[in-house]
Amino acid sequence: MRNIYLIIVILASYIMNSQEQNTNKVEEKYQILPFGSIKPSGWIKNQMQKDVDGFVGNLDKLVPDLINDPIYSSGRLHKNSEVKDLGNNKEGDAEGSEQYKWWNSETQSNWWDGYIRNVILLNDKMGLKKVKKYVQGVLKTQDEDGYIGIYDKDLRYQFNSENGELWSKATMYRGLLAYYEYSKNKKLWNAIVKAVDNVMTNYPIGTSSPFSSGNAFNGGVSHGLTFTDVLDKMYQITGDTKYTDYALFLYQDFSKTYQSEKDVQLPNILNPNYKLQSHGVHTYEHLRPLIVAAYASNNIELQKALQIYIQRIENTTTLTGGAIGDEWIAERNADATHTGYEYCSLHELLDSYTVLFQKQGNSKTAETIETIFYNAAQGSRNPNHSCIAYLKTDNSFEMEGTKNGEVEANRKQTRYKYSPAHQDVAVCCNPNAGRITPYFIEKSWLKESDAVLVNVLLMPNVVETKIHNQNVKIETITEYPYQNKFTFKIANPNKTSFTLKIRKPSWVTDISTKEKYTVENDFLIFDRLFTKEDAIELEFNTKIQIKEDANKEKYFSYGALFYAKPIEAIELKGKSYFTNFDDLMYKPKDNNRFQFMEENQATFNKGQITIKAKNKTTNQIETVTLIPFGKTILRQVSF
Repeated sequence: MRNIYLIIVILASYIMNSQEQNTNKVEEKYQILPFGSIKPSGWIKNQMQKDVDGFVGNLDKLVPDLINDPIYSSGRLHKNSEVKDLGNNKEGDAEGSEQYKWWNSETQSNWWDGYIRNVILLNDKMGLKKVKKYVQGVLKTQDEDGYIGIYDKDLRYQFNSENGELWSKATMYRGLLAYYEYSKNKKLWNAIVKAVDNVMTNYPIGTSSPFSSGNAFNGGVSHGLTFTDVLDKMYQITGDTKYTDYALFLYQDFSKTYQSEKDVQLPNILNPNYKLQSHGVHTYEHLRPLIVAAYASNNIELQKALQIYIQRIENTTTLTGGAIGDEWIAERNADATHTGYEYCSLHELLDSYTVLFQKQGNSKTAETIETIFYNAAQGSRNPNHSCIAYLKTDNSFEMEGTKNGEVEANRKQTRYKYSPAHQDVAVCCNPNAGRITPYFIEKSWLKESDAVLVNVLLMPNVVETKIHNQNVKIETITEYPYQNKFTFKIANPNKTSFTLKIRKPSWVTDISTKEKYTVENDFLIFDRLFTKEDAIELEFNTKIQIKEDANKEKYFSYGALFYAKPIEAIELKGKSYFTNFDDLMYKPKDNNRFQFMEENQATFNKGQITIKAKNKTTNQIETVTLIPFGKTILRQVSF
């Protein structure tokens, strides 16, 4: 009887604590639509199709040993597992070899996550068959207790050093959740629930420390904080605050344990003298766990920390959205020439900002998301070949391996080039390049309530959802951001009344439309009875803007895009994977640099900006043509 009484007391205490935490949860501004509700169209769909036909759809053939490593099944890691040869050049990597044991889980799961999302959004029949087979294979690896992961029973949940336990789960489960939202496969959902419960059972709140791993480098452990991505999505699907309560616990444990990647630890954020210094991609992905923790509990200290952390990240970011990641921030501020950004960082920061906007609803955040995607991210893609830059700078005067010719001590830098895989460094940026577009599309439309649909991120796409339990479909027909005209084609079979909100960017000077609307918090509001086949047409008018960064350098922008002077280059081939998949470097044909002039006579015509600028080599004033930043390889963007 005494044991039964104790159990009842413990359960009652847990329920009371859980209820107390639940009432403290901060209300979120918007609701996410299930993945697959929003599909690409126009140029963005064409680009995604090229990616699937290119490196995104073929990475398993480019690096088959990494993608096909059975690390989640027959190749699970155990106490006697040896470090794997990943085919990368480890020269200059001081973090130790233990990380190489779990690396393949990141490579393959991030790739699958991106691949799953791309083929769903493109309705790629062959790709969907491939994904279904993959998911069935994952389900077969699940142990009876629910465990899905990369460790055998002699290691799992029993670490005092570097490991990838939570990180390997986060990368895999994110993709599985996307497929569940698309397929509504009940068996998959039950497996995910059981797998997440397995984590919470083995790392219980209050009586465990998932992030205790000694006092040495623990990059994989630190990456594992993004398991909160999974928890946040579980909350979005179920509304069960046990998932966000657990996310808060993870962040709190992370903040009080030794971490080699420590920018997001609460004491460091609240220290006014602390400057961001960690591996860039960790710093930017860790914004998401901080956001989720801040919204899991109405804690003034966490809310304050969130605002401080966002401001610090802004100081590391160039005007095009490129946040320092080359690869450590090292207490620096952004510089157009001397700080590079990693493609992984671009994706992770963009994803973090989408989570921030969904919960907070600040239109400035939405504009920042577009800036990253349409400028820094597009500008790190090769416009002529299926490959991306691992590292890139705003002013890109050469791409021959080094950062604009700078020599780095104790490191043979090879990251400043284009590659479909980047295996000589790490196959991490290419999988993330496959994720960034689907994640960008996923948060482009949100719901404020059952009767309010919000267009947050502007792009050509099609959204299908229910309003008052009635089907509504809206196709956005546009060439944005290359043009600023929009037609919102609305299919509303049951003539449902609802409110449509469309974000008005800060650069808009005036709006051309025949529609009646109001403006509230940078959103155009259309509130009326929509007919069965309806449409809203509008155009955002703008003008050339000259923006200045913290270093007093000038950038030219028009609408959502920055514009740069392209630099002619000689293309040099490096490693060849197979036909049409090569490493590429670019050597400039000239080294001319141009200086800003107040009397620049800037004009915009047919998608280009023409300016007057001073050639610093000849001291002559020249007419210079600028094109969209995202369509360049070598370039000068700041003057």
